[in-house]
Amino acid sequence: MPPDAERTETRVEVDGRVLTLVNLEKVMYPRTGTTKAEVLHYYAQVAPVLLPHLAGRAVTRIRWPNGTGAQSFFEKNAPAGLPSWVRTVEVPTSGSRSGSGEGGTLRFPVIESLAALTVLANLAALELHVHQWTVDDDGDVVNPDRLVVDLDPGEPAGLGECARAALLVRERLAARDLPCAPVTSGSKGLHLYAPLNRDRTSDDARDLARELAEALQRSHPDLVLAQMTKARRTGKVFLDWSQNVGAKTTISPYSLRGRERPMVAAPRTWDEVEAGADDPLALEQLDLHDVLARVEEQGDLFGAQLSGRS
Repeated sequence: MPPDAERTETRVEVDGRVLTLVNLEKVMYPRTGTTKAEVLHYYAQVAPVLLPHLAGRAVTRIRWPNGTGAQSFFEKNAPAGLPSWVRTVEVPTSGSRSGSGEGGTLRFPVIESLAALTVLANLAALELHVHQWTVDDDGDVVNPDRLVVDLDPGEPAGLGECARAALLVRERLAARDLPCAPVTSGSKGLHLYAPLNRDRTSDDARDLARELAEALQRSHPDLVLAQMTKARRTGKVFLDWSQNVGAKTTISPYSLRGRERPMVAAPRTWDEVEAGADDPLALEQLDLHDVLARVEEQGDLFGAQLSGRS
């Protein structure tokens, strides 16, 4: 829809809240013709498995007001006009938390209902990014309940190399009695999550992930890279341990991505990852249709694996 097109409005009731949805016919993914109505439908259908992983987490959004063929922007603070019934939390910035005297606070939304999720999707917030720490009922920051390792391939490496590296990470984490759950990122790589019992700070989790990455770089230098230098990533998989830093966020499992097509950060089985390690063509990124079909068949694969129920 061109920027000067007439605005259309549709009133709906969600969770007992009357919401005004705008421009449902607007194309959000030009390559596939996927409209805002289809984006809202996806988030409504996936909400039962997505919301438990957003609960208690400050949500950073990436918004595409005119679809993924146009400009996007990050948004941390709660957007203007956010309904008062959507929970928000005041979180100190990294400078404030470190005691440097710099920075202040950010007021993040916390998305714990379908109505709140619908409000954000209506604002074209396609991507939902979260920290690994959470907030309690009083809005105070609590130690992370999970560790994440972001496997980022440098061309010509792809998901096949990520799958091989993921099996190595799984082995190292298992030696520490930490099971982990794989999620294809919806972009290029693969994310691995391991549950934590909140006895580690964000810095502790970062140090653990960095130690793991550096150990794997020493033992598998042709595959794994622990340094952030992009010039060295060609054909290797960078294990991004820095995603555990308190100020950083990672795309939430089940979130859409702002790509050419409506891809999703999709929980996977270890059988799929093992198949991808043997045959790179056996593991691909998934779109919203793939993920909805999988959720209908498997339920919350991510939650089950993270808690050791599968």
